[in-house]
Amino acid sequence: MQFRFKQTLIIPIFLLASGLSSFAISAQQETREPEAATGLYQQQLVTAQHYMVSAAHPLAVQAGKNILAKGGSAVDAAIATQLMLGLVEPQSSGLGGGAFMLHWQADNQQLTTFDGREKAPAAATEKLFFQYDKVMDWRSAYVGGKSVGVPGVVAMMEKAHQQFGQLAWADLFTETINIAKHGFAVSSRTAEQLAKGWNKGVSEFPESRQYFYPDGQVVKQGELLKNPAYAKTLEIIASKGAAGFYSGEIAAAIAHAVQTASVNSGQLQLSDLANYQPVQREPVCMPYRIYKVCGMAPPSSGGVAILQILGMLEQYNLANIKPNSVEAIHLLSQAAKLAFADRERYMADPDFVSVPISGMLAKDYLTARGKLINAKAAGPKAKAGLPLAAQVLAASQAIELPNTSHLSIVDAKGNAVSMTTSIENVFGSGLMVAGFLLNNQLTDFSLEPVVAGKAVANKVQGNKRPRSSMAPMMVFDQHNKLILVIGSPGGSRIINYVAQTIIAVLDWRMNMLDAIALPKFTHRNDYLALEKDTILQQQQTKLEKMGYKVQIQDLNSGLHGIMLTEQGLQGAADPRREGRVAGN
Repeated sequence: MQFRFKQTLIIPIFLLASGLSSFAISAQQETREPEAATGLYQQQLVTAQHYMVSAAHPLAVQAGKNILAKGGSAVDAAIATQLMLGLVEPQSSGLGGGAFMLHWQADNQQLTTFDGREKAPAAATEKLFFQYDKVMDWRSAYVGGKSVGVPGVVAMMEKAHQQFGQLAWADLFTETINIAKHGFAVSSRTAEQLAKGWNKGVSEFPESRQYFYPDGQVVKQGELLKNPAYAKTLEIIASKGAAGFYSGEIAAAIAHAVQTASVNSGQLQLSDLANYQPVQREPVCMPYRIYKVCGMAPPSSGGVAILQILGMLEQYNLANIKPNSVEAIHLLSQAAKLAFADRERYMADPDFVSVPISGMLAKDYLTARGKLINAKAAGPKAKAGLPLAAQVLAASQAIELPNTSHLSIVDAKGNAVSMTTSIENVFGSGLMVAGFLLNNQLTDFSLEPVVAGKAVANKVQGNKRPRSSMAPMMVFDQHNKLILVIGSPGGSRIINYVAQTIIAVLDWRMNMLDAIALPKFTHRNDYLALEKDTILQQQQTKLEKMGYKVQIQDLNSGLHGIMLTEQGLQGAADPRREGRVAGN
């Protein structure tokens, strides 16, 4: 579906000023993020006049830029970027996962969204993750075949290309095929994620072990790594389109790997792959001050939750509040608590559950929710509200892990893509087929279908898409002109990361790099996390006196953003990851 703005002319805007023990994680690791932080990377603010790519790896950025230089569209560049990310950043996304894409068509001011989220196999039931009549621990559930959803990113890319592609489909694959055959240097981030060994499936399952542990030793940073199997897979898809992925030898390899996994064998069938279809959905959009902010509709919960946070905070003059102050942390955290409470109760696949989106984004509802914020105290855990048309449901959390990637692109015609893409946990399910890793996205469902006698919206059902926190976003000014393309990885913390960055740009008038690099804090209606080794630690005592349970920890965002200004394009990549920005 498509969202149309009334005006048809886009003009550059003013400059915004600056149970399986062998696979269980150790007790020590339980308190950490499932994707480890790997240090800081030097980043800079990048400007360009014509087009720009911001993504999570230099080779992926270069692939996208090369497509734009040939006259390719934003969608063309997004596909080339994603294909390269699947090769050089395999721990985060790839052909075996899913994605959400926002596309802005500048000439007619049309916003289109594509849902390439994975689906549960048709045979899946609400007790998929039960063992001996008890819910499995997620640390045992995510490895192997049971957690693998039907991959959606290939079908989504093809659908987007059919509508908005400029170059030939096969031309988007050439650069990645060549690098897969001839090899690339293993990045520091991939090497460190492997060395930490958090996903035991990678070292246990034969194909992934052979690729990542050649000669029995884990690959190291800087080593040349070739992936001829991935090159062959890309050649098939380049020639046959998405049908080459969802049928034939690749589909057979996926189904076989899932069904015969030595750990947690799964139910995915060839028919599940053959029947997969991406969905175009209406974007969720809401006014915020003089702006219009748009995101992805459910099964993404990120778009609605971020809009709720902004809607609740609109009654506060954030422009007069310092970004790293106790007041800023408090207001954003309280709004996030309330948004997460609604999210846990109501958000799920709208093809299976009636999600009260209009009620959740109604101005009077959000104003009332915002008034619940106590100016001086953290208060207890937030409770879900009662938006219009809400059903009686139970709240239940799902384990949404932060191994994801985001890319932001603007092409020479002003068209743009904001796309968040994932295989879920670091290295997904650990299963590798045909040169790529399979996701473990089904653990994004609530493993418990019923809580306190009430059904959970996000329970497992056959052919259902699990709820996601991925939140590709776009922001428009009062003249409906695109001004910001933004998104991040980070599991359920994505909501906090992206909301803070949007506020940094719109209210605090920061440039793209300063907004992305801001010290991070998150609240998911559980505890307040302050980013380790930042000035936010100085606020810990004051926040604890307000009643917050505070944890100091790594907050591993991976924001990639582009601003459109009167002077041209302004882009940045998150210093917490190894991404880059390039343009012309």
